[in-house]
Amino acid sequence: MNRLLTTSLALALAAATTPAFAQSDTITLGAAVQLSGANANTGRYYRDAYQFTIDKINEKGGIQVGGKTYKFALKLYDSQSNEDLGMRQYVQLITQDKVSFLLGPFSSGDAMKDTSMAEKYEMVMVQGGGAAREIFTRNYKFIFGTLPPADNYFASTIDMIQKLEPKAKTVALVAADDSFDVSVAKGTREILKKTSLELVADQQYRENNADFSSILTLVKSKSPDVILWSGHPQEGINFVRQQKSLDVNAKILTSMTVGVPTADFRTALGADANYVYGMTPWLPNPQLKDKWFGDAAQFAKAYQDKFGYAPDYHAASAAADVETFAYALPAAGSLDQAKVRDAIAKVDFQSLYSHVKFDEVGQVSIPQTVIQIQNGKVVDVYTDKVLNKPIYPVPPWNKR
Repeated sequence: MNRLLTTSLALALAAATTPAFAQSDTITLGAAVQLSGANANTGRYYRDAYQFTIDKINEKGGIQVGGKTYKFALKLYDSQSNEDLGMRQYVQLITQDKVSFLLGPFSSGDAMKDTSMAEKYEMVMVQGGGAAREIFTRNYKFIFGTLPPADNYFASTIDMIQKLEPKAKTVALVAADDSFDVSVAKGTREILKKTSLELVADQQYRENNADFSSILTLVKSKSPDVILWSGHPQEGINFVRQQKSLDVNAKILTSMTVGVPTADFRTALGADANYVYGMTPWLPNPQLKDKWFGDAAQFAKAYQDKFGYAPDYHAASAAADVETFAYALPAAGSLDQAKVRDAIAKVDFQSLYSHVKFDEVGQVSIPQTVIQIQNGKVVDVYTDKVLNKPIYPVPPWNKR
């Protein structure tokens, strides 16, 4: 067992046995996060960023609510990458631990279930791990999210490939069957319909799948210009490895929704990670100013120094979740759930993550920056214009 996972398990056990904070000057934020199991590698971003941001806000003196000073505390459980366990843990946080407000888990599947519990008990939840639009279109009143809508994830990538030469003509779409990836695929099909691009393969696979051989064989037979892939990070690593072993090449590029921004992706694949395209709503740009950390670059350095690994957009989104409460609670002047909900609906602030302002259903709208791994480094290449020169088309496996 690796050191990070061992640490995660130890912290999870400690959190699960620590009594809930009851001090009248403490606002306790509760969450169930994947600290073990299939999604532990991403779940750690939320655990670490939640605590890191809480500690920073407390270090700066906490917040003022209704003329009284409060500090934040975190009550955290390990959901073990089990959606049903996580849902039960949120009920426990609400009914037994009596936390003040809720933060979210990683993944849209978990968030779909956990937000239902928050809404049932009329507890405010701000979550930065679930992007599926379906989370926010159920007429819920107490749920807010800091990831942009999943159905728009490939919009900037598709825009880019229509502007660069040679122009792509055919696309293969491969996506998992969980709520996030279903939302991505649905939105991508709608975007493609508005272009001249032809969808020559449209394949769904079971979540946590490790074998893509049959799908890749089909994709190879279609010889697409572009492969658009959506799933979880480990699945993405498996997909690239099997692309290479089966010599499956997109004529122009392969782009993936997740994994590409992370150091883990590059470490696992080594040189094979080069040329892969991805996307991110966040990069540690010093122009992203922040009230507590200074700016995104300072946040990223401090995070790396503290935890020994670099943050990606999951960590930045999680930090913004905590900061949302830090802005909304003073504005509400109360800890009342309905008043805090109304205050969050009106927040409008700059953070180390993005400009945080929620739309009518409680989700932020942030454009995806297209990125590419070049010489082992993540390079931002496109937003609505070229930022840095992309390697385009991508060379086939036998010419790398």
